[in-house]
Amino acid sequence: MNTKVTLAGIELKNPVMTCSGTFGSGMEFGESIDLNKLGAVVTKGIANVPWPGNPTPRVTEVYGGMLNAIGLQGPGVDVFMERDIPFLKQYDTKIIANVCGKTKEDYIDVVERLADTDVDMLEINISCPNVKEGGIAFGQKASAAEEITAAVKKVAKQPIIMKLSPNVTDITEMAKAVEAGGADVVSLINTLTAMKIDIHKRTFAIANKTGGMSGPAIKPVAVRMVYQVANAVKIPIIGMGGIMNADDAIEFILAGATAVAIGTGNFVNPETTVNVIKGIEDYMRRYNVQDINELIGAVK
Repeated sequence: MNTKVTLAGIELKNPVMTCSGTFGSGMEFGESIDLNKLGAVVTKGIANVPWPGNPTPRVTEVYGGMLNAIGLQGPGVDVFMERDIPFLKQYDTKIIANVCGKTKEDYIDVVERLADTDVDMLEINISCPNVKEGGIAFGQKASAAEEITAAVKKVAKQPIIMKLSPNVTDITEMAKAVEAGGADVVSLINTLTAMKIDIHKRTFAIANKTGGMSGPAIKPVAVRMVYQVANAVKIPIIGMGGIMNADDAIEFILAGATAVAIGTGNFVNPETTVNVIKGIEDYMRRYNVQDINELIGAVK
C-alpha cells in the first residue's frame, strides 16, 4: 500500500502536514506526537524581522470553530535559521517554511536567506496585508498575486507553494494568476474573515475587531474551493480548512488535493495529524486502494 505523494518533485511519505501558525515549528508538539510520522511540518510564518503581532485578546471560540487575529507574531528569520531548522532536521519529515511579509522586498529578503538552508519547500502567505497596495492583501488582487509569485520564484531555490485567501470573488482567478506567475503548488484555503461581538461587554471579542475563522464550519467552503481550483490549474494542491479526522482529509483528496494540512484540529487534539494518517491507511485497506494517488481528484 503506497501513501507517498509528490509535490513539485518533493516526495512526502504521506499527504498529511500541519497548517502554518498552528504548530509552531513542531517543538511544542514533539513530546505529544512523533514528528517522523508526518509527511511535512509547515512552520509558523517567518518574516525578515521579528513581528510583535496584534494586541490581545486575539483568539476566541465560535460555533463550529475559532477566530484568531494573532497577527503573524514571530521572532523572525534569524531565530528560525539558528533554532528551528536544526530542531526539525532531527526528524524524518519534510520542512516547509511559511514566509510572510508586508512588501515584495520583505518576501524576497526571507526567500533569499532561506535559499541555501535545509528547508524543502517554501509556502508564501499572500494573505498578509500589502502595505504598498494601501492595505489590500496580495492575495485579493490577481495581478498583485501573479507579480509577487514571479518575484519570489525568481530568487527561490526551493519549490514554492502560494497560499491563497478565500476572501475573494473567484478563487480560480487567483489560482490561475499564481500559476501564471510560476507557482509550483497552491495551498488553500486560508481563514475566512469573521467577527464576534461579546453582547455582555458590548464590545468586540477580539481586539482587532475581525479575525480569521477556521475549524469544521469552514470545511464545506474549503472543499468546494479545492475542487474548483483542481479543475482550473495543472499544479498540485494542498487542501486545508476544518480537517478534524481522516474522513475530512479524504474528502479533500477526492476533490483534487494531493496533500492536506491540519490546523485547528491540533488545538483540539495534539494527535490529530497522526490519527488522520492512520485513518487514511485504514480507509485504503477497507476499499482496497493500493496507491493513494488513485484517490486524488477521483470525484469529478
